[in-house]
Order: sequence, then C-alpha cells, then structure tokens
Amino acid sequence: MPALKPTEYYATITWLGVVPAQPNGIQAVARDMVEARFAGFEGEVVHTGQTRPSCVRVTAQHPRGTEIRNVRQLSVISAEELALIAGDIDVDTLDPALLGASMVISGIPNFTHVPPNARLQGPSGATITVDMENRPCILPGKEIEAEAPGHGARFKAAAKHRRGVTAWVEREGRFAIGDRLRLHVPDQPAWAHL
Repeated sequence: MPALKPTEYYATITWLGVVPAQPNGIQAVARDMVEARFAGFEGEVVHTGQTRPSCVRVTAQHPRGTEIRNVRQLSVISAEELALIAGDIDVDTLDPALLGASMVISGIPNFTHVPPNARLQGPSGATITVDMENRPCILPGKEIEAEAPGHGARFKAAAKHRRGVTAWVEREGRFAIGDRLRLHVPDQPAWAHL
C-alpha cells in the first residue's frame, strides 16, 4: 500500500529564486527555471547542502551549531498567503525576493498548513518534500523595511501561519515558472493525542 496518496490539488509555480552568498540579508534573486539537486536549488548558497548547522528552531533537540540533516533547503510560499501578508503590512505587493523565497506557488488553499511530509511533484518528476510550517522571523522584516520604510516591523505578526513551508529536494529535476505541481499527502490519520 502506498504511503503517500496523490490529491486533486495542484499548484502553479509563479516565482522561483535562489539566495546567493551575501554578507548580510536573505534577499533572493529571481529565476525563470531552477535545477533541483539533492543539496537544494543550483545557484543557492545560503540554504544549500544536505546537512546544516542546527539553529534556534531545534535547540530542544540539538545544541546550536550541531551538524544535522538539512530539511530547510527551500522556502515555499503561497501567492495567496503572500497577498494577505502584503495587505496586513499595508503594501500593494510583497516581493518574494525580500523573504528569501525559493518558490511561490498558487492554487493550494491554506498552503502553510499542508501536512508535514507532503510532496509537490512537477512535470519533470522533480519532487520536494515539505518539512513543516516556516515560522516567521525578523530577517524578512529588515529586507522589507529597506525597500518600504515603516512596513517591515509588521511582517512577523502578519506572516504568522502564512509564511509557507520549508522543504527539501527528494528527487532531482527541473522546475520552471508555469509548471503545474501535484500535491501528495501522507496516507495516515492525524495523531489523536494532540
């Protein structure tokens, strides 16, 4: 019996980007197409690698700086949720580059809350695995503030439960703007003890 079931939910890629080496900041550079490799998107420097040093998000499990599996290679955001964040911080549009985004998709409702371990698979076969909700931090707010003074400080609150997900590459291949991705979810009930 398959552990993952295909859904009838599809997303369209509307934006792609990579974060090159930068002395400060997380700003991404837009791309029309990316090659997904097991270490992440080609051209990505800041979040690439099959392992990474642990950070504040996992200090309950590992001392900060411990080498762990990199399940945060990618930051995937919903265009619909991005528009809600923009409205809440009172800007017309919010450039995903300012959030250090890897991919913006459109078409999956409540995207930030798709189940952990869900997959998004593209027409090339390239597949990414959802780690979990990407909790907002202050870094995008700093990038937004530099572009739109007076609006960046509102980002963290506005992005709560709308920041998208972190993900990692399960199968290599190509992703391009306009690609249609199918959502696959784990075939299991929700854990009853939460």
